[in-house]
Amino acid sequence: AGAFKLGPRLIHRYGEEIVKKIASYAPVFVDCKFFDIPSTMESSVQAAFDSGASLVTIHALSGAEAMKKISILEQKLNQLRPFKVLCVTILTSWDQQSLPPIIKEEEISRHVVSLADLARKSGLSGLVCSAEELDLLKDKGHFIVVPGIRIDSLGDDQKRIMPPELAMKKGASALVVGRPIITAANPKLAAEEFLKRINHS
Repeated sequence: AGAFKLGPRLIHRYGEEIVKKIASYAPVFVDCKFFDIPSTMESSVQAAFDSGASLVTIHALSGAEAMKKISILEQKLNQLRPFKVLCVTILTSWDQQSLPPIIKEEEISRHVVSLADLARKSGLSGLVCSAEELDLLKDKGHFIVVPGIRIDSLGDDQKRIMPPELAMKKGASALVVGRPIITAANPKLAAEEFLKRINHS
C-alpha cells in the first residue's frame, strides 16, 4: 500500500495516537471529510497535519472562502513536509437517484466538474471523485484520488464503481481500496490482486 486511510471510526476511537503510530510506517490519509465554517475547517486540517497526516479530506461544498483559507494553510504546511488537501466532490455512495433533493436537478457529472473548478480556483488541486468523472477532469492539473474501486460488480454501498486498471488508465492519481481487501479471507492476497491488475494495465 502506498498509504493508509484512516476514517472517523478509528480516529474517534483511538485518537491522534493511531495516526502518529501508522505515520511512522507509511503516509497516512486522514479521511474525515471536514465540512464546517472556515475557521473550524482550517483548525481541523492543521490538527490532522500535526498528528502526522500526509493527506486530508475536506468537502468542496464548503465553498470558496473555506477552500481559499485552507489553500494558504496547505502552502504553509508544505514548507514543513509534503502535505495534500483533497476536496471531496460528490460521494461515491450517491447516484443520481439518491442525490439530496436540493441538488438533484443537475447531473452528478456537472456537480463534480463545477466543484472541481471551484476548488482549483480556490488554490487546491487535490480532488476525490468517482472514476466515472475522470474523463471530464483530465488535463486540468488535478491530483485525483478515486474511491469505489472494485474488481467485481458488487459495490456494497458504493454506487459509482470501477475496476482498478480502468480507473488508472482514465487518469486516477491514486486509488482507495478498503473493504475488498479488509473483508477478504486473505487480505494480503486480495491486495496483491489489485496491485497485479494495476501493474499489468
